[in-house]
Amino acid sequence: KVVFKTYNQDQLSLLPPSYDDLVPVNHPVRIVNTIIDHVDISVLEKSYKGGGTSSYHPRMLLKVIVYAYLRNLYSSRKTEQALNENIHFMWLSGQNKPDHNTVNDFRGKRLQGHLKKFFHQVVLLLVEQGVISLKDIYVDGTKIEA
Repeated sequence: KVVFKTYNQDQLSLLPPSYDDLVPVNHPVRIVNTIIDHVDISVLEKSYKGGGTSSYHPRMLLKVIVYAYLRNLYSSRKTEQALNENIHFMWLSGQNKPDHNTVNDFRGKRLQGHLKKFFHQVVLLLVEQGVISLKDIYVDGTKIEA
């Protein structure tokens, strides 16, 4: 006799699961979260003039974009889709769901000219924590035909 595990899509839970429980401790999304939490983004925060409706927090948007790039998602529409469907993106964004225009405007207007500074801060943070050393030089082995 064949026995199947119980399958009931309509089964209610007493308490909904926490996204934090669904994201493994050593998952790359947690690393991105921790690193971006230590980056000084005061330059970005000052670029908002205030008034009107509330804005998505620039730290959250920066985390989402960095994690999207880590996952080879460069399209703002695919990033928007991931924010609605992927548990890791939902956890990272605190269930905020900016649309593709918001993601694209932040990347194209707000981050313009600041990304190098943030990258520099991340490298220095990783050096301080002993993750990388500035004594070694890494060269990309990509060969491009002239």
